[in-house]
Amino acid sequence: MPTISALTRRAVLVGLAAASLAVGSAQAQAPKEIRVDYATYNPVSLLLKDRGILEKALEADGIKVRWVLSAGSNKALEFLNAGSLDFGSTAGAAALIGKINGNPIKSIYVYSRPEWTALVTGAKSEITKVADLKGKRVAVTRGTDPHIFLVRSLAEAGLTEKDVKLVLLQHADGRLALERGDVEAWAGLDPMMAAAEVEAGAKLFYRKAADNTWGVLNVREEFAEKNPELVRKVLKAYEEARAIALANPAEVRKALVEATKLSDAVIERQLTRTELTHSTIGPAQAETILAAGLALQQAGVLPATADVKATVDALIDKRFAATN
Repeated sequence: MPTISALTRRAVLVGLAAASLAVGSAQAQAPKEIRVDYATYNPVSLLLKDRGILEKALEADGIKVRWVLSAGSNKALEFLNAGSLDFGSTAGAAALIGKINGNPIKSIYVYSRPEWTALVTGAKSEITKVADLKGKRVAVTRGTDPHIFLVRSLAEAGLTEKDVKLVLLQHADGRLALERGDVEAWAGLDPMMAAAEVEAGAKLFYRKAADNTWGVLNVREEFAEKNPELVRKVLKAYEEARAIALANPAEVRKALVEATKLSDAVIERQLTRTELTHSTIGPAQAETILAAGLALQQAGVLPATADVKATVDALIDKRFAATN
């Protein structure tokens, strides 16, 4: 019959073995690769990618970085929902729509405070106000800040989406449709919108900076719950890239020119409407996103049964917030 000391030793050994298995299991579950998007509407992401900041930060952990281009908030949300992205850049209100529609994401960081959308028409157009859009063809990318901006602008003019003819196109194609005359107006997005202004004389006939929602970085909920420290490392790398962007505006311009193949003049126009001095997500973003959500609900875009305030609260996750 085993002695008390033998039983104690055996218990200790069993406990150590269990702990070892637990550590091994946790290590086995650590991702070997993370998938992060980059986008021309997110200048910080371009520096993060070009400088290899994230790769260096994760090198000791043996984690690789796969970069995925997001052509718009709708694409970033689609990739996040499908699990083909771990971190994705969107507009705040676009993230809210995704969350209401069941996309399991958290908004954890601010990469910009932009005025990146406006309502745009051609150089020779007689459209001068939102009310003039009644019965007109308008190019728009559904589920993005330009779409949300269009809906809110129409509502303020006493119109709805049913009063115009929506032509659903990705942002770059919307610009081309406007310049070809296939549509009378376009809910634009920078830098394509800046290119339309500089290169084709397009007119931003309706602007309202306050209705542009913040640029936010989102993470899949499951990823964040399993890898909180990894999320913090990603945001620390983002902060390093944002600091470089603020200190080196010429490098930001260069990165955007290379990524978009647009001219310095176009990118300069975009950057005059892009503020990079914020990073912490919190009440200011929640207020703006909530206002957009309530406006969309009133316009019938979001279900009347949706609890917009509760969804905003569930969307914004301040656990990982950096301090400005």
